[in-house]
Amino acid sequence: MFATSPVQQILFEQRRIFVKRDDLLHPDFSGNKARKFYHFLSKDYSHITHLVGSGSAQANSLYSMSVLAKQRGWRFDYYVSHLNDFIIQHPMGNYAAAIANGANIIDVSQLQQAFQYQQMHLDDVVKKIIEANYSRHCSLLHIPEGGRCEYAESGLAMLATEVIDWAQLNNLTELKVFLPSGTGTTAAYLNKQLKLQLANNNITRLNLEVITCSTVGGDEYLIQQFSELVDKEYYPTVVNDGHKYHFGKLTKRCFDMWKSVCVSGIEFELLYDPVGFLVLKDYLAKHSQWQGDIVYLHQGGVLGNQTMLPRYQRKFAK
Repeated sequence: MFATSPVQQILFEQRRIFVKRDDLLHPDFSGNKARKFYHFLSKDYSHITHLVGSGSAQANSLYSMSVLAKQRGWRFDYYVSHLNDFIIQHPMGNYAAAIANGANIIDVSQLQQAFQYQQMHLDDVVKKIIEANYSRHCSLLHIPEGGRCEYAESGLAMLATEVIDWAQLNNLTELKVFLPSGTGTTAAYLNKQLKLQLANNNITRLNLEVITCSTVGGDEYLIQQFSELVDKEYYPTVVNDGHKYHFGKLTKRCFDMWKSVCVSGIEFELLYDPVGFLVLKDYLAKHSQWQGDIVYLHQGGVLGNQTMLPRYQRKFAK
């Protein structure tokens, strides 16, 4: 379905860093969404007529799910906690592309039952809405926020195989795979699959570790997400740089880091990658004696820059 994504080399903090370009996998299913949605693209879902998703109005998953639904001829309902007037009046980025693909985006805060949902997680709200308002459940496919479900593992097993094959081809023995996390789905399943494949294929010369950082809710939240996906032995290593990052909040540190890494010629996205590289910078400083290699996983999402970059430019114009 997808060709193996390439690996490029950049200089970061005076050190060689490899970048796994999952952003180049497919124009409509780039990065972690290509991996997470691989199962739905490769299996027979002819019995499905209706796709239901949830998350942010500018989420990468919104756009990818809209393409999936359009390709399969499914109706697509997508629930968000809130839609601001600006994006409704000036649609752009993932939101505009999803609307063009026929997505029906529903603002939960505007529903008649909104008061019942105020203290609930969006995924739990959507489950209640499905139970109350959707019939013929057997024809409905519900993908939780961010593609966080067990079906994501099959695509991440392919990514694990690619990483191992590339490392062996280049005679690497000490490799850390670094990526920023939202729900932690990619990091958890990737780490699990790397460990299983190394063990099952008796590969002992390659020492692999997945390192991640939280961009939503902090380290404890991220570890809690892991616990709902994999056994403890497969938890990735969670690191931080001592800063508390609020998801989607614009900071000059993040903007400066983004501009710095984009000088490499690779466009990174503005929501997760700045936090990822800030934490990676701190990690490298703390482990300056370690002589192994690092591959940074580019998880796509640059379509979202259409809305994030103007926000940054307005805030830090001077």
